[in-house]
Amino acid sequence: MEASLEDNPECMALLQQIAALKGAVNGLMKEVLEEHIREHLGAEDITQQQRQQEIEDVLSILKTYLK
Repeated sequence: MEASLEDNPECMALLQQIAALKGAVNGLMKEVLEEHIREHLGAEDITQQQRQQEIEDVLSILKTYLK
């Protein structure tokens, strides 16, 4: 399988594009997650119960994303 991919420039180009896309999505996820954490979990005007819910929500999304 690997040899056939290396012998086919179109497949290699597609694999490179997929890898670049994955990197871009990971970068976007990092930026959005960081901003969300700073804005929502760092907010001083939320209750401890709201903060705990935010944490659970973020953890749930991360578990799904990292599967």
